[in-house]
Amino acid sequence: MAEIINLRRVKKTRQRQTAAKAAADNRARFGRTKAEKDQARRQADLEAKRQESHRLEDD
Repeated sequence: MAEIINLRRVKKTRQRQTAAKAAADNRARFGRTKAEKDQARRQADLEAKRQESHRLEDD
């Protein structure tokens, strides 16, 4: 026979897991030092310049 489960408990467990994953993502995204943020910003600017330099001009 199948095991009886409490759907409310399953739903709450799933919500907790989702919230924990979101919290971990936010810690990784926003939990950086100023130097790390500046380095990431400089790297993004450099990548944008490189991509822009390869753009073909429209005639």
